[in-house]
Amino acid sequence: MKFILKYSFVVLLAVLFATGCDKVNDLPEYESGNAPALATSVSAIAPAPADSLEPAVTFTWSYPAYASDSSSIKYVIEIDSAGRNFSNASKRVVTGALSSTYLSKEINEILLGFGFEFGKPYDMEVRITSSYSNNNDKKMSNVIAMKMTPYKIPPRVELPSSGKLFLVGDASDGGWSNPVPAPSQEFSRLDETTFEGVFHLTGSKQYLILPVNGSWDNKYSVEDNSIPGLSSGGDFGYNKPGNFPGPANDGMYKIVVNFQTGKFSVTPYSENNLPTNLYIVGNATAGDWGNPVPVPGQQFTRINSVEWEITLPLFGGKQYLFLPVNGDWSHKYSVDDNTLTGLAEGGKFGYDLSQNFPGPSADGTYKINVNFATSRFIVTKQ
Repeated sequence: MKFILKYSFVVLLAVLFATGCDKVNDLPEYESGNAPALATSVSAIAPAPADSLEPAVTFTWSYPAYASDSSSIKYVIEIDSAGRNFSNASKRVVTGALSSTYLSKEINEILLGFGFEFGKPYDMEVRITSSYSNNNDKKMSNVIAMKMTPYKIPPRVELPSSGKLFLVGDASDGGWSNPVPAPSQEFSRLDETTFEGVFHLTGSKQYLILPVNGSWDNKYSVEDNSIPGLSSGGDFGYNKPGNFPGPANDGMYKIVVNFQTGKFSVTPYSENNLPTNLYIVGNATAGDWGNPVPVPGQQFTRINSVEWEITLPLFGGKQYLFLPVNGDWSHKYSVDDNTLTGLAEGGKFGYDLSQNFPGPSADGTYKINVNFATSRFIVTKQ
């Protein structure tokens, strides 16, 4: 028995030794490919809505000469706004082929997804990246510059014929009373299909959005208000059965309603302290830097929940500030850098920033619009 065991051990060692001496062949190595050369069938895209199902552009590219079956090569087409280095690009994956065609509606969806305006041409960039199917040996093509213009499509939700929107519900300060307090519970119209407003909301309550203040005939609402997360936003519609669910906590919130996409969003409002009144003070005004300022001549008129307007004479080459409380210097609305080019005609503002607003260069009568949802002001000569 001992002899058999010893013999078996010797045989095992011999096998192991022989195996260790055999050289394993190296894994195959493939030569690196070449960067594909990208080309486009057109340099500008501006289709009409009626051409939505027609081809808008075809991209073609050269074979990158990888050392494998060409049918397995992966290509990623990227389309993005110029100057963003493809940081927010729309991507399409193509396998094996050396071309890809986009329909007009596909390009339009990409452009509208970027938030672009209808009928306005935008500078865009396109590139393609090739690789093996496992993403190894990526090769990036040249970048093609193009002009692309989105066309108008019908909004997903019917727009209010009144051109206005109002907030009602026990989540709002006005409760379910209708008509609601205006202008504090009226939305601002941001563009043709988007409305926004800033409101104080009571936590764990509900609300509706009305196209006509004082009427219950029609409303904007939701299909099912038990959907998780709907208090922060989601789908809405016209005369749906459910109230909007309000946020869980009391506070100031910005509500954005987009009829084009049929989506709404609710976010805590933190950009600026929303005032109940607004005044202008400064040596650009007749009242100079005297505080309190003369009213009503230097008091803004509130036109909805987030916008204030005033029309008044201003002295050229001077400065001003906005005050939430007349006669009080504790807080102000101002700008971060009043040397910015064009700021006299409008731009960003904030709460208790360091510098005065720069007034217009010439004497005249001016209208100033201040929007606390966008944190922007606009100055136009009358």
